[in-house]
Amino acid sequence: MPAPIELYYWPTPNGWKITIMLEELGIPYAVKYVNIGRGDQFEPGFLRIAPNNRMPAIVDPDGPGGAPVSVFESGAILQYLGRKYARFYPMDERRRIEVEEWLFWQVGGLGPMAGQAHHFRNYAPEKIQYGIDRYTNECNRLYGVLDRRLAGRDYIADEYSIADMASIGWINSHNAQGQELDDFPNLKAWFERMHARPAVQRGIAIGREERERQASLADDKEAQKILFGQRAR
Repeated sequence: MPAPIELYYWPTPNGWKITIMLEELGIPYAVKYVNIGRGDQFEPGFLRIAPNNRMPAIVDPDGPGGAPVSVFESGAILQYLGRKYARFYPMDERRRIEVEEWLFWQVGGLGPMAGQAHHFRNYAPEKIQYGIDRYTNECNRLYGVLDRRLAGRDYIADEYSIADMASIGWINSHNAQGQELDDFPNLKAWFERMHARPAVQRGIAIGREERERQASLADDKEAQKILFGQRAR
């Protein structure tokens, strides 16, 4: 039996994408915590795996040709795992295009905009109303896009896929982004459907105790300097 995949992780929306996928696949993996509030992402060893200083990243000891491979960027990891295990990422080209459209929609739109809305509403050292309005409104627009997409369907693409795994974590913090799920009935039904999946529940629970051991990010000014200033300890 090959060694487990190493997952470099912290419990955030981007990290949850990969724990959910690994739990859905039911394959062995070993979690290597990267405490982004303590600056672990700047360690030289992690930099060799993830040159952008961001988690998640994986090291698969049984990569292409049987040789180890590292993969950084959450979307790329989902695609890699989907190809390797031929699950949650269709082989049919038309269906694959559909999944990729919504995966990249999340990576390039929902994630960054929801993250900025969360930041300006909760962590910015001064309240900048323009920033709050700009990102809250754009987040609201993207929620509307997803709500329309989910009309009459259970999942974002034709069937459950990495597109759903990529998006659910960002909807978890809807209140902190200034959004109300009751305003998006199709999205709300999908949100509840996703959270009813045992693998989603397990994936989101990974590292919860690790995160709870440290002070709230809203109160930890040093962690904010590291995380938002993107500097080493």
